[in-house]
Amino acid sequence: MRETQMHMPNVKVGAERFEAYLPLLEDKSVAVIANSTSVIGDTHLVDVLLKHNIRVQKIFAPEHGFRGQADAGQRVETEQDATTGLPILSLYGSQKKPSSALLSDVDVMVFDIQDVGVRFYTYLSTLHYVMESCAENDVPLVLLDRPNPNGFYIDGPVLKPEYSSFIGLHPVPLVYGMTIGEYAKMINGEGWMKDAVHCDLTVVTLEGYSHDVKYALPVKPSPNLPNMTSIYLYPSLALFEGTVVSIGRGTEFPFQVIGHPQNEQGHFAFTPRPVQGAMRPKLDGQICRGIDLRDTGEARATAQLTLDWIIEFYKALPDKDSFFLANNFFNKLAGNDTLMAQIKNGMTSAEIKETWQADLEEFRTVREKYLLYK
Repeated sequence: MRETQMHMPNVKVGAERFEAYLPLLEDKSVAVIANSTSVIGDTHLVDVLLKHNIRVQKIFAPEHGFRGQADAGQRVETEQDATTGLPILSLYGSQKKPSSALLSDVDVMVFDIQDVGVRFYTYLSTLHYVMESCAENDVPLVLLDRPNPNGFYIDGPVLKPEYSSFIGLHPVPLVYGMTIGEYAKMINGEGWMKDAVHCDLTVVTLEGYSHDVKYALPVKPSPNLPNMTSIYLYPSLALFEGTVVSIGRGTEFPFQVIGHPQNEQGHFAFTPRPVQGAMRPKLDGQICRGIDLRDTGEARATAQLTLDWIIEFYKALPDKDSFFLANNFFNKLAGNDTLMAQIKNGMTSAEIKETWQADLEEFRTVREKYLLYK
């Protein structure tokens, strides 16, 4: 992911600010919620904490696992870290929330995971359940903040409560323009956790960051977001996950291409195959024709969600009745059942976006209360 490193401003992430959080961990029994993005330079946070004689008891890992290699949606099993020997407990699968028993020997939790600023990225739901468990068990949470690579805009429909799920728990837009630390403050402040419990939260803030800068991630945040082009396109292309169309899972360029065997437009083609991080790709072994966005990802990174591609493919494919998958996944991604109906009814992107504006204005007012970086 080094291709856009030159755009990275001089930002110091929360994990680098030792003076702000190591005193909170000294002589304490510590649990860490982390994955492959939890690094300081080339060194993992857990290794850094152990080097500073912090008593790390256990590691909790989100979707994709501690090393970030598991498929999307793949059950991640409890294991042991080969480097440190520490137990790694999965927060994806049957147990999405740390149990009271698992926190019985923990004095403080540390959360350090890179987010990408999109509502259906499941690390937000992991954060929610960790905060809830900490609140219920009187365990303070220290969150080491990281920049949001899509933090320079707000767009998309606001989730309706009846469409709340692990891929979107909260009434926020698809792209919400907050760091994960700001988002944690909002979860607390808006009373979104069960019984409106309140987590004892400390956010270790970033230095040198503001929402109008574009920050290039030094480590890929999950297996199918390999570069900044994919991260910028992710909010728009992930909606295709609720359709029959492929966005390149099972290729070397996931979330950078769009295609389907029945699409007759466009000269570009690709064939999904099982690969690490996408062992059962949609349309496996079938030639998909469509659009190559690899060279336009940076140019497309304007401050907006793009609906034109999904509208275009809905019009292009002959079988309209089966375009959206029958499992309601598209509506969970959208956060409502309105967007699907709008696409089916032939509304333009501009017409659809106009229907979001009142909700977005209301969200901006809520968001303002929790911003740490103006």
